[in-house]
Amino acid sequence: MSTIKANTLLAADGTSTTQPSIPALDKRMAKAWCQWDMSTGTIRSNYNISSITDGGAGDQYPNFTTAMTDSNYAAVANGNAMNNWHGTETSVISTTTTSCRVIHKENNVGYDSTVALLIVFGN
Repeated sequence: MSTIKANTLLAADGTSTTQPSIPALDKRMAKAWCQWDMSTGTIRSNYNISSITDGGAGDQYPNFTTAMTDSNYAAVANGNAMNNWHGTETSVISTTTTSCRVIHKENNVGYDSTVALLIVFGN
């Protein structure tokens, strides 16, 4: 990995720019996101997600390509219903620096959602 050090960054037109103009440095930007199929573990599209670890029906762990600096980040998940929409829940229930745990349940039974979504914000 390379490091770039500079006192001033310039926009393409030559004007000065500031740190929030650099998305990778802005804390308001997502540090990871993913859309995947829980039934197959297939990642359809992502940023900073290297793989999905299967923990059982409706229980999966998206793994970060680059670890978070700590486990105090905000993560939200969602998924489509497989059986019915009654009692459907898709949630992030734990976080570590290298992954987070996402569950999908319908009426308290674990199901592998075919469209699972995750967004992570933090340091």
